[in-house]
Amino acid sequence: MDRREYWDGVYDNKAHDEVSWFQPRPETSLGLIGATGLGKGAAVIDVGGGASLLVDHLLDEGYTDLTLLDVSAKALCLTRERLGDRAAKVNWWAEDVTEFTPPRQYGIWHDRAVFHFLADPGERACYVTTAANAVRQGGGLIVAAFSPAGPDKCSGLDVVKYSPAELAAWFSAWFQLVETVEEIHRTPSGAAQHFVYCRFIRT
Repeated sequence: MDRREYWDGVYDNKAHDEVSWFQPRPETSLGLIGATGLGKGAAVIDVGGGASLLVDHLLDEGYTDLTLLDVSAKALCLTRERLGDRAAKVNWWAEDVTEFTPPRQYGIWHDRAVFHFLADPGERACYVTTAANAVRQGGGLIVAAFSPAGPDKCSGLDVVKYSPAELAAWFSAWFQLVETVEEIHRTPSGAAQHFVYCRFIRT
């Protein structure tokens, strides 16, 4: 499967507020980013940010160094159009995270729903290595995935579900777990999706 074509197709067929992961205000993500204590000047990369409204809210709250990474150029285009002139305040990368070479280090890495799509353990290992190289020492890593109570599929694709301990184990060589949060997300159609979030510090 070509991920780029697949996810571009998703955004060709659905509006950004119709996809299952849409949140009008991503409260849990905003809270965990704030909990890092790194301040509004911290370099933040949102992995799989796509057409999410997280970047809008971070700009509203005064964050000044934002990067969006997504495999779908279509999703990023939708966000650029939505932000208008504010798009110039954001750095944009249309790449697959498993093939991404970070051009710099970041204070905060945020991923709400990419890691659980990586069914191949080798791709997961690549992801972890990329995150370790991308996050500066003392920086924050926030990764969310479906919990064991979550769905088996999302957008027609199989997902890997994690308990907090299982998710944390993937990152333990480079990151120290600080807190976990469980969230029940309501999709636009009203379905309940169970997520687990882990916040780490780069050691």
